[in-house]
Amino acid sequence: MGYQKLTEIRWGIIGVGNVCEVKSAPAMNLIPHSRMEAVMRRDEKKAQDYAARHGVSKWYSDAQQLIDDPGVNAIYIATPPNVHLEMTKLAAKAGKPVYVEKPMARNHTECLEMIATCEKAGVPLFVAYYRRRLPHFVKIKELLDNGVIGEIRTVHINLKQSLKNDLIANSETNWRVLPEIAGGGYFFDLASHQLDLLDFFFGPIAAASGFCSNQAGVYPAEDIVMGSFAFENGILGSGNWCFTTEENSSIDEIKIYGSAGEIRFETFGQGEFDLRKTNGKWEEFRFDLPKHIQQPLIQSIVEVLRGEGKCPSTGESGARANWVMDQLTSNRIA
Repeated sequence: MGYQKLTEIRWGIIGVGNVCEVKSAPAMNLIPHSRMEAVMRRDEKKAQDYAARHGVSKWYSDAQQLIDDPGVNAIYIATPPNVHLEMTKLAAKAGKPVYVEKPMARNHTECLEMIATCEKAGVPLFVAYYRRRLPHFVKIKELLDNGVIGEIRTVHINLKQSLKNDLIANSETNWRVLPEIAGGGYFFDLASHQLDLLDFFFGPIAAASGFCSNQAGVYPAEDIVMGSFAFENGILGSGNWCFTTEENSSIDEIKIYGSAGEIRFETFGQGEFDLRKTNGKWEEFRFDLPKHIQQPLIQSIVEVLRGEGKCPSTGESGARANWVMDQLTSNRIA
């Protein structure tokens, strides 16, 4: 069974947790020709509660039942990464397009299997790297493409976060730091956004290498990663990610250096970035972000499914972020 162009997109959502409260799912009811048709969560009471609060008429505690619902014609997988592959296979078998949360899977191998599964079934696959459609990042790409800071030389990622007491207390149940569920730790959760964003700006990364370690020993996953990478077009970059720094020492910064200027911004900030041209002053750009942060990307998916547009975040592009993360964490230092 293959995918056919849709007139109305009726979403079935698997795993209506925190990300579905504001960031993503509510936008599906605001976009023309799109609505939440049904939701699923293993906890029956939580599924019913979500459906009641968000005005969804149908809810399930079994993913297969939601996928088989004839009223559902597109699937949003909002679960932790460990079941992304399994749920994608079920949705693709039913001939229904797939929108999956990031990171796309626990590793690049799983990503490739997801892509192959959807290609065989003839259904499109999208990944929730929504920063590709946020206005300030779209503007940065426009400036880069127009050569405002000249030829791009290098890019540097610096992300530091302190170790929170609540994380220490809940390290055994926080899936984001359990590799068997998340693929790794907060690096996989947060750096995936950054590496995908750089892919959006400059194209694929062709080579990457790095080191990782678990310095604090609070949870099983790596808590520090350092590495370097090279894009297909010759731009070089580096990254330093640490999630156990001292309190009040958080840093979220990406710097892009060109032959005629510099751009710097926060990945997880408020829609702002700074631009400096050669021998010039810093210029600040500010953009309003949507309440439902995934809405612009979901809008593009709806347009694709209706045969009207193009989505910038596909299974192919999403898998590249996983490949780079696999390379950067391939050398673990005890």
